[in-house]
Amino acid sequence: MSVSQRLAELGIDLPDVVPPVAAYVPAKVHGDLVYTAGQLPMVSGSLPATGKVGEGHGLVPASDAGSYARQCALNAVAAAAAAVGGVDRLTGVVKVTGFVASVPEFTGQPGVVNGASAVLGEIFGDAGKHARSAVGVPVLPLDSPVEVEVVFSYA
Repeated sequence: MSVSQRLAELGIDLPDVVPPVAAYVPAKVHGDLVYTAGQLPMVSGSLPATGKVGEGHGLVPASDAGSYARQCALNAVAAAAAAVGGVDRLTGVVKVTGFVASVPEFTGQPGVVNGASAVLGEIFGDAGKHARSAVGVPVLPLDSPVEVEVVFSYA
């Protein structure tokens, strides 16, 4: 089954490629790999939430942050597909790096980044299995709660 067929089966419409907010490109091809820039959870040009991930008043709940990580991954798929001439040229996921802007006592970064890993697994099946890092940071661009970058293979 092609990636586009799998997306249709899952009812996922890829978003438009998020334009860069600084001096970089959304995705770069090198050899048989596509490296995405860090993708924020932009939806229709804006962030669905801002702030730090944690438990308590005024913080972004981890469950919400997981859904934002999912959106980051979809934005990464869109950026990579645009760089190689279509989503069906993407053959798998090599590496995911997730950054979670979180309060110091929050240690659930891996669970948040699971939002990205899960949707990539749904889309790519076994070819979506990947190496991964989940990193807690004090702040991200535009005060985003999460940022995800992905390395894809393509043919």
